[in-house]
Amino acid sequence: MKRNEILELTIQSYAYEGLGVAKIPVEKDGVTKDFVIFVQHAYPGDTVKAEIRKIKKSYAEAKLVEVITPSAERIKARCNFFGTCGGCKQQDLLYPAQARYKQEQVKDIFNRLGGFTDFALEEIISAEQNFYYRNKMEFSFAEQRWLTLEEINSNEEIDRNFALGLHIPNIFDKVLDLDECFLQSETSNKILNFTRKFFKDKNTSIYTTKTHTGYLRNLVIKESKHFPELMVNLVTLEENDELMDEYTHSLKKAIPAVTTIINNISTKKALVAIGEYEKVFYGNGIIHDSIGDYKFRISANSFFQTNTLQAVNLYQTALDYACLSGNEVVYDLYCGAGTISIFVSKFAKEIYGFEVVQSAINDAEVNKKLNHTENVKFFLADLYDSFLNVIESQNIPQPDVIIADPPRNGMHKNTVADIIKLSPQKIVYVSCNPTTQVRDLKLFCEAGYKLIKAKPADMFPQTYHIENVILMEKS
Repeated sequence: MKRNEILELTIQSYAYEGLGVAKIPVEKDGVTKDFVIFVQHAYPGDTVKAEIRKIKKSYAEAKLVEVITPSAERIKARCNFFGTCGGCKQQDLLYPAQARYKQEQVKDIFNRLGGFTDFALEEIISAEQNFYYRNKMEFSFAEQRWLTLEEINSNEEIDRNFALGLHIPNIFDKVLDLDECFLQSETSNKILNFTRKFFKDKNTSIYTTKTHTGYLRNLVIKESKHFPELMVNLVTLEENDELMDEYTHSLKKAIPAVTTIINNISTKKALVAIGEYEKVFYGNGIIHDSIGDYKFRISANSFFQTNTLQAVNLYQTALDYACLSGNEVVYDLYCGAGTISIFVSKFAKEIYGFEVVQSAINDAEVNKKLNHTENVKFFLADLYDSFLNVIESQNIPQPDVIIADPPRNGMHKNTVADIIKLSPQKIVYVSCNPTTQVRDLKLFCEAGYKLIKAKPADMFPQTYHIENVILMEKS
């Protein structure tokens, strides 16, 4: 085997982050062993031609060249941009198979990376709605449009200098000009296409990091799944009230479902759709959505679970795992806008939420008042250093249960150490990255905790991403 060699392979299984797994016999020192080849975008049951790109000691990585015989679970993708756009990665795989493979991947990660076998792995929470499930989409403007193969091979004259859509994976300066996306809603698509035409017709400039000039940066659409409320947030380099007034008037007339329009102004070079300040041009600058019995305020820059409908199932699993009697003191780490704290509030004596971002704490306080949850308190704390000083200075009682929902990179080792010192009877760990979850879990088990059970949840159909909830108890 050598680099750039093309092999015919049969895909046997499916690894984390969407890699098909093939095995070929390799002889070394007179012994024949299976050598693993990971093939991008190949599914179990496929027979493929794949080009070897990297060769390591125990495995190789390959690029899919041709599907010779497709798996029975491989289907035609619904979206015309699939395969080029980075929004969906496995839209050409039957949804029940997507969910099943995610379940198997969690099991493999816990068994192989963590050595965990003595625990209950419960059935994944599949998504009832696997298209149009997102409540937020963030689109980018670019003055360099990425052309699809079909566009390149066509005889049509295409404007390459204006694009509004999603970035091509690993390419920051080019955008795929989308006219349709199946992740949010039909109304979202109408806003996307209206916005493109409005600013393109006016020859409005697009921001570029090369010169740090240009007006348009991002279009962010937030849509409530339970209330008739819809936010449009245009992120720009600078203010232009006259243009924003005209856009607002035209958008309201074209799409009456829009309930608030905001202009975030971002003068930094960083390619993030968050401004240093904002101006509200229509409505009150917020929308609301609900998770379970609770209502939450969502501002332009506040975090909220992207899949509202699945968030109920995710939070209910965390609550079930905590198994609260009503007498417990519960800590909610990485509490964000307070959604988990508030969701479990009526089942506990006291809830204390800790968060590193001040704006999230502000949102949490608003949501607390909105839901009249008086037994919940929120604190700003450095969860990358230590939060024990906050507990001590605020005379916060010791926890019986800790619920934690950290970012993809997991918990900082200092936070793990803090939790071990606090010694709660139960730890419920919600994660969007099972590999870092297992890494942290091993540290807790070394300190005397035992993994009891785990339950994956599919929050992002058509993608590789997996959410997973685990319960640990003190041995």
